[in-house]
Amino acid sequence: MGWRVFTHFLGGVAQGGLLFPRLSREQRDRRIQKWGRTMLGRLGVELRVVGAPAPAGPLLLVSNHVSWVDILALHAVCPCRFVAKADVERWPLLGTLVTGGGTLYVKRESRRDAMRVVHRMVEALKDGDIVAVFPEGTTSDGSAVLPFHSGLIQAAISAGAPVQPVAVQIVDGRSGRPSRAVSYMGDESLAGSVWRTLCARELCAVVTFGTPQVAAGRDRRAWAQDLRREIVAMRQG
Repeated sequence: MGWRVFTHFLGGVAQGGLLFPRLSREQRDRRIQKWGRTMLGRLGVELRVVGAPAPAGPLLLVSNHVSWVDILALHAVCPCRFVAKADVERWPLLGTLVTGGGTLYVKRESRRDAMRVVHRMVEALKDGDIVAVFPEGTTSDGSAVLPFHSGLIQAAISAGAPVQPVAVQIVDGRSGRPSRAVSYMGDESLAGSVWRTLCARELCAVVTFGTPQVAAGRDRRAWAQDLRREIVAMRQG
């Protein structure tokens, strides 16, 4: 199974670096969705979707963040442009893959750069893209939803775009309980997380889509708090 995952990963790197720059957004999105679904299958992770993902942008997806599997699951359901930390762009091979997928990068330690990426997000939303963010700013162990940073929510307000809350859970397919097999936090390595995922059995990524909503006069902080409360409720329901 490991070789099948690795060869599919390399195929994605080749597409991201060589093919995607020449494709239209629709062509790229179809290939990304197919690639994500295939990768989940090769990892042995079942995908379960609850609710209805919006069919098209402009839209900001706001999700909790458990693991790198979240990104695969969202791509498999609703191809989107993620916002990631700037370091990822320089990662060997993986940087080529995610950059080809249209990822926007931000230097989290720089307030000025955060303003720059919000401006880029506004442009993407006005162009009709679906953009996805993880307002927790980091991964968690999946047992709870961390407080949300509100900065990137401003992009939806400035673009006049709706936001769709998304709750992601990685569970044991037999018991339905949260699984730590895909954990990627603290000092844990990505390679170790991938290996644990490959060794696990009957994992399931449950992706729950809420109802798209507009700001309705809320500022970014109030909206971020409301979105977090809704995602917590969706995970519990």
